[in-house]
Parts: sequence; C-alpha cells; structure tokens
Amino acid sequence: MDQSMQPQMVAEQTARVSPTLIMVNQLLALSSQELVQMVHAELEQNPALESTENSTCPSCGTGTTGIYCPNCMQPVRPGALPDNAASGAITSPANSTYDDGYDPEDYRPRDFASYLASEDDYDPLTLVASEASMAEQLLADLLIALPREDHPIAAYLVGNLDDQGFLGCTVEAAAEHLSVNEKRVERVLSVLQITAPAGVGARNLRECLLIQLEELRAVGAPVGDYVQEVVSEYLTELGEHKFTIIAQALGTTYDKVVAARDFIKQNLQPRPLQEPPQGHAWRSPSPTRFVIPDVIIRERDGQLEAEVVETSRFSLRINPLYQRLATSEGRDAAESVVAISQVEREHIKRYVNRSKLFISNIKQRRETMHRITTCLILLQEDFIRHGVRSLRPLTRAQVAQYLGIHESTVSRATANKYVMLPSKHVIPFSDFFSASLSAKDVIKELILNEAAPMTDKDIVSHLRDQGIRVARRTVTKYRNQLGIMPSTFR
Repeated sequence: MDQSMQPQMVAEQTARVSPTLIMVNQLLALSSQELVQMVHAELEQNPALESTENSTCPSCGTGTTGIYCPNCMQPVRPGALPDNAASGAITSPANSTYDDGYDPEDYRPRDFASYLASEDDYDPLTLVASEASMAEQLLADLLIALPREDHPIAAYLVGNLDDQGFLGCTVEAAAEHLSVNEKRVERVLSVLQITAPAGVGARNLRECLLIQLEELRAVGAPVGDYVQEVVSEYLTELGEHKFTIIAQALGTTYDKVVAARDFIKQNLQPRPLQEPPQGHAWRSPSPTRFVIPDVIIRERDGQLEAEVVETSRFSLRINPLYQRLATSEGRDAAESVVAISQVEREHIKRYVNRSKLFISNIKQRRETMHRITTCLILLQEDFIRHGVRSLRPLTRAQVAQYLGIHESTVSRATANKYVMLPSKHVIPFSDFFSASLSAKDVIKELILNEAAPMTDKDIVSHLRDQGIRVARRTVTKYRNQLGIMPSTFR
C-alpha cells in the first residue's frame, strides 16, 4: 500500500465573511444617533460623498418642512412663535408671516444676539436644563440651613450617603477626617435628617424607622400602639415573625403585635430613597433618560405603517463632479471636465466606489429595519393598539423565520433601538419580544389588589384560571424581577 504524502486539489465550498457583510452588520447594530455620527465621520473622510440633511423634529425625529412637527405638533424652529405668543394670541401657521424664506435672526431677541456676538466660546448646550440629583438638592438645602463653617461637614456627609439613603460612615470617622469635634458632626447630621426626606441620613434600619415615626408625629399623624417599642427593641424578632415572643415581652396580645407590624409595613419605608408609601412625593435619584425613536409607527386610514427615522433625516449621494471624473476616460475627460492623470483617476474611482458601497449599506439597513417593523406590526397589532395586556408570545427567531433572514440579523436590527407607537409612547424594540411581559403584568396586578398576602402557589392558581400557565419557580423569578417581597414579608 502506498502511504506517501502527495498534494491534491479538492473542490469544496466554505462560508467566508466578506468586508461588505461586516460593514452591513456594523451599520445594522447602530442606533439612529450613532448612525448619524458615523455618516458625519464618513462625510469628512470621503470627498466623493455628499449629504442633504432634512429638517427633523428634535422630539420625535420626524421629517418636517414647516414650523411645527406634523407628528407631535411641537415647534421645530427657534423663535417659531410670533411676538404676540406671550399674550396668548398665537397666529396659526397658515396665517403667519413665516414662509420658505425663514431667517432665525429675524425672530431672535436682540439682547440675546448681542450676547452671542460678544461670547466667542458660546455653547448652546449650556442653555439646556439638567436634572439635579437628590444629593445636589439635599446639599443645597443644607447649605442654607447651616452656618458657613459647617458647609464642609454637610458636603462630606451628603457625599457618604448610599443609593438607599443610609449614611455610609460613622460620626467618629467623619470628625477624624475633617479634624472637627464629633458634636459638630452630630449637630450637622441632625439637621441633615430633618432637612432630608424622612429616614435619609440614618445609620441603620432601626434609626431610619424611628426617624420616620418622629416625622409622622410631627405632622400629627396617629401612630399605632406598641409601634415605637417594636421598632426600638424587637425589630429582629419582627423580621423573623416571632409575634408571640414579642407579645409576651411587651405584655400585650398577639393581634396587637400583628397590628403594629401592619402599621410599619403600610406607613414606614425601610429604604428611604425608594418610592415612599401613601404617595409621599420626593424625586427619585435615578437620572432621566431621553431617547429618540429609530422607527415611527403611524396609523393612516385605519392601517398601521412603519417609517425609519433616518429616511427622512438625511439623504446621501455621490458628488456629480467625482461621478463624471470616475466614469470619463481619456480625451473625453480632458474636453468635458479637467485633465487628470491615471493615478488621480484611480484615486477618484476608489472614493466613488467607497461611496456607492456606503450608500448601498445604508439603504440595506433601512430596508431591513422597515421589513422587521412591518412584520412586528402584522404579528403584534393588538399590542400596538391596546397595550401590554394584548402582547402575544413572540421571539426573534420566529420573526427571522417569517422574513427568511438569520436570527442574529433581527437581534442586531432591534438591539438598543426604540419605536414610537401611534399613541406617541416610545418603547424599546425588546418589548415586542417579551413573551413574559403579560404574565408579569398580571402578577403585579394580582399582588397590588390582594386582600391577603398570596403565596407564589396561589398566584399560579390565579394565573391558570386566566389561561396563563407558568410554573411556581417562574412566578418567583418574575416577582423578584418586579422587586416584590414574598408573602411572608408583605
């Protein structure tokens, strides 16, 4: 038998990723704002590419041609309102004096224009209002209530508050760090606990609840029997549901201890910076996020249709001069345009081909997003019209199979992107694929309206009665995701 090694040619098919496919996938994964940044970068690097940017609404991203957005009716141009707008007599756009020759300078206040002329480093973003955090609001209130020499102590204490509102340092550590007397730190801390929402600045759970009880008494609210004693001395036993032991220690009945437990659960907040009970309002420390929809779903003549936002935001084309230079040859180029060398012609062709590829990839991205959104409209029309209770179970793999594309394409096209519904609500694409969202919504509604704490097994039974079949461990997972405590702690 011949066992020698000899080279042989074998024909076989292998899948290779082309640079074009890589670029298409990269563009597909970008959000609308990221795509605009990439387009601007390409325009700076490629002289053969041109862009015609259209006027868009800063609120919803809809293409506009007038003063007001046709989708959300918000003013688009600065100074779009007439001078008599302040008095309430606003002229309608049809009867106003604005036309296609609109000039923002004609409607800008003269003092503002002179300010801009005197400020070389003017940045319009400095006029945008920003949301102050809880720490900034609290420190501003403290600085007013304290003498100037105590301001560093206030700043140090506020800086050591954690996300739940508890003080993350001891009074001794603060005094040592600031080289001040501990009594001064205690005094500033007491002012902080009075100025802040009730419970903020506490060093532990017991102190947090006691501060809230003092707040209730200060406003004249009734406090239940034995609540103060239970919080002060038997908080650990209360968490372990040792109601009989607490009743014997206080010399009272089991029912009164349960009543004290119910009062604490309904009126006190163990995490002071979370949403408080009974509608007490203070601002959440979580920052506000502003998003621009990537796709808009509109209703026209009773039918839902999708529009990709960047379709109306800008349009790309190849520079006509570069196009002519790239397609002309020899003497025709010298007679019709300018005489260029072969090296320069190859350079121009390379940029023109790059522009064609970029424009083609942008178009393919738009078509893919439009096809996916149209498919979602077909499969989730009830959800779009009637809300989350009409959401149907749907996965990205099902959409990919329906359209005849790969599942990863659907994932890239919908990741970190948002849709504006006909109701003007902006939701992430992921909401269309949350098969468990309706079950979560029902679980939350059941717990909010429960007469007595229901166990996860009871919730499974109620869900089964409504036609939703889930396992008990699934209910436990959804309840934890909703931040709801077990029945023994509710």
